Amino acid sequence: MPEPLTGAEETTIAATHAPVDSSKRSTFVARYVGPYSAVFILAGLIVLFGILEPNTFLTSETFHSLLSEQAVTAMLALGLILPLAAGVFDLSIAANMGLAVMLCAWLQSSAGLPASVAIVFTLCSGVLIGLANSFVIVRLGVDSFIATLAASSVLEALMQVINGGEQITQGISSGFTNLANNQIFSIALPFYYMLVLAAVLWYITEYRQVGRYTYSTGSNAEAARLAGIRTDRLRTMSLVASGVIASLTGIIFLATVGSAAPDAGDPYLLQAFAGAFLGATQIRPGRVNVGGTLIAVYLLATGVKGLQLAGAEVWINDMFTGLALILAVAVAVRSSRQRA
Repeated sequence: MPEPLTGAEETTIAATHAPVDSSKRSTFVARYVGPYSAVFILAGLIVLFGILEPNTFLTSETFHSLLSEQAVTAMLALGLILPLAAGVFDLSIAANMGLAVMLCAWLQSSAGLPASVAIVFTLCSGVLIGLANSFVIVRLGVDSFIATLAASSVLEALMQVINGGEQITQGISSGFTNLANNQIFSIALPFYYMLVLAAVLWYITEYRQVGRYTYSTGSNAEAARLAGIRTDRLRTMSLVASGVIASLTGIIFLATVGSAAPDAGDPYLLQAFAGAFLGATQIRPGRVNVGGTLIAVYLLATGVKGLQLAGAEVWINDMFTGLALILAVAVAVRSSRQRA
C-alpha cells in the first residue's frame, strides 16, 4: 500500500489542481487589458494591413505621414478634454478652427500684417469665442450642446464675411509656412507642437488641483459646488482653453497647407469627438484623458490609412469613423456608470 500523504503534500497537490479563480482573471482583464485594449487593437490593425499591403503600409513613409497628418486632429481632440471634463460640450471647436484659418490668412494677405501679429490676433479671437460660449452657457444657462451648435453657425457666417467666403491662396509668407513644413527626423513640426500641447494638458489634468476640480465639476457639478469648488469659473476656463487650442490648431493647419478655405475645419469635428470619446475608454476608463485620446486618434487614423491603401471606397472612411464614435460613446457611458 502507498504511504499516506503528509499534510504539506496534500496542500501542495490541492493547490496544483485547484481551479483558477475566475475573479482574479476578471480583475487582471479589468486592470490591464481593458484600459489598454486600443493598443492591442492598434497592433492587430498594423499586423492585418501589414499582411494585406506589405509594400505600402509597412514603410517609413506611411509611419511618418501618419504621425504628421494626424497632428491637427489630435490637437483638436485634445482641445475637447477640458470642456468634456468639466461637463460641457464644445461643438463649435471645428468652426472655431476654420475661422482661425481664414482670419490668420486674411490678416496676412489682405490686411498686410506680419505673421507674428496675425498669430496673436487669431489667438485672441479664440479667447473671445471661448468667453462668448461661456457667457451663453454659464451665465444664461443655455445647454452647452445647443449653445455651441448655434455658435458654430455664427462662426460659419463670419467665415463667409471674411474675404467674401472665397479661398485665400496668396499673401501668406514663406516664413509662416515654415512653422509647419520644416521637419525633425522626417516628421513635420506640427507633430511636435501636438506633443507639447499634450504634455501641458497631461500635467494640468493629472497633477494640478485645477485638473482634479475640473473632473469633479464634470462628474457632479452640484456636489462640487457645495464642496467649495468654483464650478462656473472652471467651465469658463475650460471653454476659453478650448477656444485658444482651436485657434492654435487653425494656425498650424494654415501653415501646413498654405491656403485658407471656409470649410477647412468641418471634416475634423467628427474625428475630434471620436478621438476624445474613444480615448475616454482607455487608460482611465470613464473619463476623458490625454493618453487615451492620443491612442484613439492614431488607432482611427491607422484604420483609415490601411483602408485607403487597401483600395477601399472613399465613403468607408466616414463610416469607419462614425461607427467608432458610436461605439466609443456607448463604452464611455457604460464605463462612467460603472465608476459611479
